[in-house]
Amino acid sequence: MDLTKFLGQDSQEQSAQRLSKEEYAAQKKQEREEIWGMIDGKAQEVFQNGDSLKGFLDFMGQCKPQRTDNLFLLYAQNPEIRQVKTFEKWKEEGKVVKTGSKGYNFIVGQEYEKDGVIQQGYSIQKAYDISQIRTKQPEEAEPKPMDQLMEALLTDSEVRIQIADNLPDKVQAQYIPNKRTIYVRNGMSENATFHSISRKLACASLDHHDGSYSRAGVSAQAYCAAYVTAQKYGMDVSSFSFDKVCQMQAFGQKDPKELRSFIQDVKSAAYSIGKQVDRNLGKSEQEFMTDEFAIPEEKTEKPAKSKKSPER
Repeated sequence: MDLTKFLGQDSQEQSAQRLSKEEYAAQKKQEREEIWGMIDGKAQEVFQNGDSLKGFLDFMGQCKPQRTDNLFLLYAQNPEIRQVKTFEKWKEEGKVVKTGSKGYNFIVGQEYEKDGVIQQGYSIQKAYDISQIRTKQPEEAEPKPMDQLMEALLTDSEVRIQIADNLPDKVQAQYIPNKRTIYVRNGMSENATFHSISRKLACASLDHHDGSYSRAGVSAQAYCAAYVTAQKYGMDVSSFSFDKVCQMQAFGQKDPKELRSFIQDVKSAAYSIGKQVDRNLGKSEQEFMTDEFAIPEEKTEKPAKSKKSPER
């Protein structure tokens, strides 16, 4: 019998209850410091070279959406993670953690009240990947046809996308903030077209419309977001190189806060594009369509109409 179905993390909580208030606070403080040390260390490690950054971006593309600090934290513990939830969340879904599974450290946001004001805080809990759950494992999605992906990328975009015949040489696409428009060169290869539009959609998503937008300030983040998008949908990403991006981030020698902020922008842009594409790819499921397995209705013969005799 698997007792984790009934006990879960109760034993850990009981152990914590045996500590004094001061000891428990000191233990939690040390735990938080170790966790943030792991996050900052991984942030710097990720930017050491192009291959290390590529590996992290691959992880971002395969992992279900997470807050930025959790992306670094989970990646530091196991780069193969796909989808994590706490013991309680899996239990709510009727799922059971496999016996002997070791949970991953995971940051969970939570609200608390202080002096009558609701504050935002967090706690460090254990989470479990879907590979540790007794359930049917998700299968790798089949790559979508390029025409279908391109349509999903272009439909219902937050900015206008327009073909331009007068773009300067070597400019594949350009986002113009004051016109809220992306101008794109026609006639490029399928991959180049998709990547360039994704890149500029990422730029547009990082424009906060407060006058602070800088093309140079978001170009590297947008480039990374375009890679995450392409990788997520199984496209050819062999043309991407991240050495220059790492050089711009001093090969991870910058303040970890700056590096986390950079990845926050990448994540925000990539998730924004992915949400749009996923929504459009699923549009056909929201429409009325003929059901090929419908049971045909039986034809019933209408009774012949009898002639009415004239009233006398």
